[in-house]
Amino acid sequence: MNGLPVDEVKGLAYITDGSLAYAGHHLHEEGHPVHTHSFVEIAVVTDGQGVHRSLTGRRKLEVGDVILLRPGVWHGYEECRGLDLYNCCFNAGLLQRELAWTREDPLLGYLLWTGPNSMRRRGILTTKLDAQALKEAMIHLDALAWLRHRPMDRHRADTIGRLSLFLGHLARAVAADRGDIPGREGPTHPAVLEAMHLLETRLAHKWTLSELADELHLTPRYLIRLFKEATGLPPMTYLAQHRVEKAASLLLHTDQPITQIGQAVGWADQNYFARRFKAHYGLTATTYRQRFTHSSIQM
Repeated sequence: MNGLPVDEVKGLAYITDGSLAYAGHHLHEEGHPVHTHSFVEIAVVTDGQGVHRSLTGRRKLEVGDVILLRPGVWHGYEECRGLDLYNCCFNAGLLQRELAWTREDPLLGYLLWTGPNSMRRRGILTTKLDAQALKEAMIHLDALAWLRHRPMDRHRADTIGRLSLFLGHLARAVAADRGDIPGREGPTHPAVLEAMHLLETRLAHKWTLSELADELHLTPRYLIRLFKEATGLPPMTYLAQHRVEKAASLLLHTDQPITQIGQAVGWADQNYFARRFKAHYGLTATTYRQRFTHSSIQM
């Protein structure tokens, strides 16, 4: 990938040098086959044209278009004519650590946590930057590209800072373009943050809405209202999205039997697990694993 610290084996792209985050150009003269990846990927079109292919359909790309993809999403590019993508990719672990605070921010929380999985987007969120916003975003992408060659132990804060500034541009663009973003001000309600934490850290638990509400000392109806106001999703839908993403990660990075993976994410009923996985990724769990994994790839 044009010198980027990314390798791709049998349709799975992964970061090879342990980078937290990086940015770099990737030029497509014709196309790029369908693949998936083990990190968050943001592609910004800076020149040329092409077509983005994913489970959500085919989308023509022009300068200023932005595509954000959560880990595990499959996609590819077709009919490219000098399609120059400025790719920004970062380890999904950052969302649980350095970027965990973004849950509390209405715009960044939507951009990174809930927007890609609301409105049946299946892990993909798109927007468009105008000429000025694109110019400003590229300043931070250029800085991330430069930081890739600096010692991480001395520039960790710089990398996180530049990534946050870049994400801020995207979040504001999404806020301006999407009428389905929760229209509210102020930080996310503490009960919603606690609910998100409980659901994410205890995926295998057989959650019910009543039990979750009891944990938070709220009524189920009030919890749903708070959660939807903050995220655009009901709590159980949010849980399902994280379960299916975790299942995809286990399929890609482990040799665990599919039945065991279903149990690990809280769907012990294999028929139900199969239906939920295919509904999200458009492929059966078996096909997804066969298509995108390789025995040499580790977490």
